[in-house]
Amino acid sequence: MSEQKPLYYKSEPGIGYTVVRRPDGGMALTFTDLSDATIAHWQEFSSEHLLGADRLTRNLYDLRQVKAIPEKVINVAVTVNSDPAARNIRLAVIVSSPQVAEGIRQIYYAAATEASAAIKIFTDIDEAEAWLSRPLDQIV
Repeated sequence: MSEQKPLYYKSEPGIGYTVVRRPDGGMALTFTDLSDATIAHWQEFSSEHLLGADRLTRNLYDLRQVKAIPEKVINVAVTVNSDPAARNIRLAVIVSSPQVAEGIRQIYYAAATEASAAIKIFTDIDEAEAWLSRPLDQIV
């Protein structure tokens, strides 16, 4: 395996998410809140991380600790994932309930572009990991 890209992530007080490198080279982000400060930090981190994205990647966003996902947060995610480099990403999003998953689907999929990452929303971590573990040439 080639050398892993640095994370460019720095934990800061008041920021409600953490990032670690996954064994497959992707990232695992765990969110504890979706405050404006958290989303602004995540948006900057994600934009910087997409710079120079040159290979297929598996990412996992764990939002199970967040009980509601505001529409404005979903719109920021649509903006970030509209970057053409996002096409190289398979992203599993894990949420706390089927109701939260459906709310995200209704907003996100209506606004997503062709440049977007391949995204699926799950309520079960094992199903998310199984989808992420599929060969990357099966991106959809």
